[in-house]
This record gives sequence, structure tokens and C-alpha cells, in this order.
Amino acid sequence: MQTLPSPSHESERPVVLVVDDAPSSLGMLCDTLEASGYTVLVAADGEAALQRLELVVPDAILLDGLMPGLSGFETCRRIKANPAWAHIPVLFMTGLSETSHVVEGFECGGVDYVVKPIRAQEVLARLHTHARNARITRMARDAVDVAGMGVVFVDTRGRIAWRSPQAALWLHALEDPVAPGLLPQSLEAALVPGAAIVIGTATGMRLSVRNLGAAALGETMLLFAMQRDGVGGAGGASSARLAEAALTPRETEVLSWLAKGKTNRDIGEILGTSPRTVNKHLEHIFEKLGVETRAAAAALASGQLA
Repeated sequence: MQTLPSPSHESERPVVLVVDDAPSSLGMLCDTLEASGYTVLVAADGEAALQRLELVVPDAILLDGLMPGLSGFETCRRIKANPAWAHIPVLFMTGLSETSHVVEGFECGGVDYVVKPIRAQEVLARLHTHARNARITRMARDAVDVAGMGVVFVDTRGRIAWRSPQAALWLHALEDPVAPGLLPQSLEAALVPGAAIVIGTATGMRLSVRNLGAAALGETMLLFAMQRDGVGGAGGASSARLAEAALTPRETEVLSWLAKGKTNRDIGEILGTSPRTVNKHLEHIFEKLGVETRAAAAALASGQLA
């Protein structure tokens, strides 16, 4: 149970990290999770949990609220402050059921709350739902890195809730220093609804940043693209055209999966919607991009259409 899974094994079985100062009392829960197809990792305190996250990113975390040393609530705050871990759903499990503790659990980033003594089947059902939703969200957000573009999700406190791989590289290249997990000051102007700004990096690169509006959980979606002033070529034209189209967050997700060759049915299953709804999104996408076919939209998203 303590052995860290290999990358290939992790891709086959969802991974859950159980954090409790008395893990022996959760033997039945861990056994149930293992029998249900999860790879279970165990940490006895908050510090140990953070160390494990440096080695493997689980699909979900079951976290005791009160533990010696670093409490579960503070552990959750540190997890959510790290953009690489912020997407992991945290389910609190504790013997405390007072309203103040329940509220604190949600305020620090938890998505659910179960009271001890733990009922394994109930936890399993909740865990499956949250882990599946988080995995679909992560896949959809990763897929936005099309045509050399990137995306950042910012919460209501100005913290980076999620960043795609390409966006992470560009954020690192910005000239202004920033506290871990917070949006750089040079990007604050982009948080104004409908804003579109251009910023420079330490390497001389110019980036356009467009505010695409509200996404899930009240987060703001920022779309990044490399500014190619005076540079020809299909890639530059495609990026500019996509940036100017002002696609909604959901339309951007649909276009991303279309560019990867997915059918309407595939996209619907990934995003949790119907093929008919996907088709409606595509109609709006075609209109905004000025194209008439799936092939043309996919080529534009892939940077192959001038």
C-alpha cells in the first residue's frame, strides 16, 4: 500500500492519498478502496502528505481535519496554493461535525466532508464522483494548449487555480516577481471582464492575454498567445485568429478536442454533455472563426490554416 505507483500503473488505476494520524483505524476504508480499483497511498500527518505530493499527484485526497502538527485544514491550504496540486479534490474526514469546522473545511478548498466513523461505501461513492470530475476537468484544461496558446484560471482572490503547461512556461518567463500561487501584477489588468492586454517577458517575447470570462467555481479564464507582430506564416495567423474569435471557455474546450480528432460523441462524454449540445457549440465556433467545416476548424486550431 505504501509503494509509490509507476507512471504506467498510475494511468491504469486512480490514486487516492489518505492522510490520518491514526491510519490503522482506516484499514477497512483502505481495503475497500483497493478492492474498488484504487491505488491507496497513506500519510500519517500533513508534512508527510506534502512530501508525497512532491513524488506523485493523486486523483483525490482523503484528509483528516485535526492532526498533531500541521492540521488538515492548513495542509489543504498549502495544497490549494500550489498550482500543480490545486486541481486535486480534497475530501475531509473528521470526528468534528460542528458548523465552524465544516465551514473551515470548505473555505480552505475542500470539496466534501464526511464524519467519522467512516462508512466506506459512502466515501467510495463520493470519492468516485469527485475524482472523475477532477480528471475530466484536468484533461479538458490541458487540451487548451493548441496552436501555441495557453490558459490560466484565476480564483476570486487572485490566486492561480490552474495553469496549462504552455501558460506555466510563459508565467515563469515574466519579468515581475510574484508570490507562489498568485497572479503576477503585470496581469492584473487582464482580470477586468473583456480585457485584452499585451505584456513582455524577460526574454523579449510579447504575449497577448485575453479575458474569456467566468468559468467553473467563479474562476476567470485567461487565454495566452504569443504576439507575432509583423510575422507571417500559418501559425501566427492562426493564433491571432483564435485570439480574436473570443471563444467561450466551453467552446475553447470543444475546439481543443476537435483538433485532437475526437467525434461529437467523444467530446460529449469527456465534457459531460450530449452530442447535440456539442454540435451547437461547433456551430457557434464555426461562425466565430469564419469557417464552414470541422476540418477547417481543426486545421485552424492546429496552426495549419492561414
